[in-house]
Amino acid sequence: MRLCWIKAGGFVPLDFGGRIRSFQMVKELARRHSVTVLTFYPAVEDDPHREIAPLFEELITVPLQLPKQRSTGEYLDYLRLLPARHAYTMQKYYRPELRRAVAELFSRKSFDAIICDFIYPAGVLDWKSETPIVLFTHNVEAEVWERQYRLSKNPIRKLMFGLEYVRLKRSERYYAERAARVLAVSESNRRFFGRYVGGAEQVTLLPTGVDTDYFRPAPEASRDRNLVFTGSMDWAPNHDAMEYFYREILPLIRVEEPEVETWMVGRNPPAALSKLVKGDPKVHLTGRVEDVRPFIDQSSVYVLPMRTGSGTRLKVFEAMASGKAIISTPTGAEGLPVTHGENLMLAAEPREFAKAVIQLVRDIELRRHIEVGARALAERGFSWRAASDRLEEAVATAVRGSTNLKVEAH
Repeated sequence: MRLCWIKAGGFVPLDFGGRIRSFQMVKELARRHSVTVLTFYPAVEDDPHREIAPLFEELITVPLQLPKQRSTGEYLDYLRLLPARHAYTMQKYYRPELRRAVAELFSRKSFDAIICDFIYPAGVLDWKSETPIVLFTHNVEAEVWERQYRLSKNPIRKLMFGLEYVRLKRSERYYAERAARVLAVSESNRRFFGRYVGGAEQVTLLPTGVDTDYFRPAPEASRDRNLVFTGSMDWAPNHDAMEYFYREILPLIRVEEPEVETWMVGRNPPAALSKLVKGDPKVHLTGRVEDVRPFIDQSSVYVLPMRTGSGTRLKVFEAMASGKAIISTPTGAEGLPVTHGENLMLAAEPREFAKAVIQLVRDIELRRHIEVGARALAERGFSWRAASDRLEEAVATAVRGSTNLKVEAH
């Protein structure tokens, strides 16, 4: 098949879940088919995308001059684009240079199918074209913003979150209804999009993968009272999770285990989180790291106190493959094939979460039981090749369906 893969946010560096999933999938697909990739993202110095260009028939990059997140420039940009049709998180990318690049690509190449990776590129694609478009959803993006809206106490941010929620909900429905096929990464997301396309059976569920050779247990590196969380801190659900953990859960843990140290590992922590933990000698906010494995390896417990977010979280599979005892809120484990007490611990409220952390810190036998169960689950078929097989099958189905429609039309 001749395929076009279009994605916002770039593919590298591989420093958050959406990029990792997309990169692993498109890389595997490019081994089997002719794949042209177009990706757009905020411009950076020393852009690493040229290093992955040989993987594809063609790689087109569109670096954009976008204002920094949470800056005055971004708020002004938000106001400028307020009358636009799409949510700001979509519309901010739709600059003339992106539209020109997309138009130029489709003027000189034809494809059997287009993969729209995340909802964000949808607004620059021609959904009336004869080429089938497969919508690859990693989350229900509207749910992410709806949960942020519910939790926010700042009236201005609450209004902004509410507008994003309403507009993304409208866009997700609009484009899902027009897609030749919708892909989802969790059963709950599959059911959600199924409401728009005639049932969940019309949505392909893609398993999440993890490299179990890259992420392996390193028990010799573990320290008994180290807690860790990994995730991009510029994604609202992640920094919300860390603020929630620091304010409401960690104080309860410290009452009984004052020597506990917490590592918050991930790129671009917001100023509010940095200010919150500043001066606390037992909380380490790392910023971007080249390799998360040493931080996971040195921990005894992996915490996942998510209150918002959607889809499945690659960080969970990485921690499981690393043989870590995980404590998660139900939201953090949403859509994952996990069993409480066997391969992770679930805790919904701060006191319950703190109690579970203390229990795993103290009870080495229980911790080992969870660690073994976590690694066993990760080894049980969560490979990127299997996920790519399902993706390839879904795209082929969309292509066959499009071909049949053209034949019937004639």
